[in-house]
Amino acid sequence: MTDYNDWNAKVIDEFRAKGGKGVGQFGDALLLLHHTGARTGVERVSPLARLEDGDRLVIVASRAGAPQNPNWFHNLKAHPDTTIEVGTETRAVRAVEITGDDYEQTWARVTAAMPNFAEYQTRTTRRIPLVALLDRD
Repeated sequence: MTDYNDWNAKVIDEFRAKGGKGVGQFGDALLLLHHTGARTGVERVSPLARLEDGDRLVIVASRAGAPQNPNWFHNLKAHPDTTIEVGTETRAVRAVEITGDDYEQTWARVTAAMPNFAEYQTRTTRRIPLVALLDRD
């Protein structure tokens, strides 16, 4: 297991042990994203910072400013219907990439709330994608 996978596993364990509250550097602004591998079909879980934005949650495909998008982003493009854990609740959601004018306005809200994402954008030439998670009720 890589250091990154070890770190994720620890964050996931802490999230579940604390009911999603007060988790490390994320505090209460964390969710667990379940996603299915685009090529492998294997289900994975990724801890991600979230922004509550009206009736949707927004996640950021920053990969800390790496040159390529995170694997979970590609997986959601292939399998947008998925589940998330928020606190102690598991919710069915549909992942939709945010584009156009909505992107610019949402990016401004994301970076105002979580300035580290603006820093990550300076590390890469790609535009960091934003994804809206919409309830599938």
